Amino acid sequence: MNKTWFVTGASRGIGAEIAKAALEAGANVVATGRDLAQLEVLYARYGDRVLPLQLDVTDEGQAAAVVEEAVRHFGRVDVVVNNAGYGQLGPFEENDAEAAERQFATNVFGIFHVCRAVLPVMRRQRAGHIFNVSSIAGLAGMGGAALYCSAKFAVEGFSEALVQEVAQFGIRVTIVEPGAFRTDFLDGTSAVLGGKGLEDYAEFSRKIRASSETNNHRQKGDPAKLGAVLVRLAAEESPPLRYLAGSDALQVVTGKLAAVAREIEQWRDWSVLTDGDFS
Repeated sequence: MNKTWFVTGASRGIGAEIAKAALEAGANVVATGRDLAQLEVLYARYGDRVLPLQLDVTDEGQAAAVVEEAVRHFGRVDVVVNNAGYGQLGPFEENDAEAAERQFATNVFGIFHVCRAVLPVMRRQRAGHIFNVSSIAGLAGMGGAALYCSAKFAVEGFSEALVQEVAQFGIRVTIVEPGAFRTDFLDGTSAVLGGKGLEDYAEFSRKIRASSETNNHRQKGDPAKLGAVLVRLAAEESPPLRYLAGSDALQVVTGKLAAVAREIEQWRDWSVLTDGDFS
């Protein structure tokens, strides 16, 4: 039996490469995104094995309807890839409350909406695998990306808790933590830079823009290779909770863990000062 994959943000970048990798492996794919016409053109050659559907993940009702259509069409959903998202960049003070709400509406609540719609399906099946696409920014905070990091940290915590709730139903959860990949993530069509124009942050913001321009489309990560790896992970009987994608991700996170371990040891004696005596 061919598996059915459900991929959000499948019109470009990492999402498109994951969807294509699943199709090349023989799976059926529900490819979702905000631009239906773009999806139909992109996946036309795959015929009946792909179902392109319009989905704005910030719309909970639409997410439920699209999952329902996917089940009606293919009979089940085996693998979900929560990939849709974008980067709200710039210093925290340069971004207003509306920017923060939009970031969380897509990168966090969008995942909630899709999971809320698909989990009843997977529970009935007593099987399923959810890939929540996070980032190394979900494990290591990065100046100039406070809102993006906070959203990805939320995805990490949600996923860690979710797997403990749904493992009993045969549902697996994997957090995908990519480093820098050659996509349009840093393009103006994806990344959004806060623009309050505070003078104190002028030089800091200039450096962020310069770095983005320098690294854009020169990143080490290959989205097609990531897609191929996720297909392999979906076939694993005991997949990891976390998958660090890229040598840069591995370096950043291992460095973060070492720094945390050193700090814990340095302040260990202080940690126990709050324990009460109930003897």
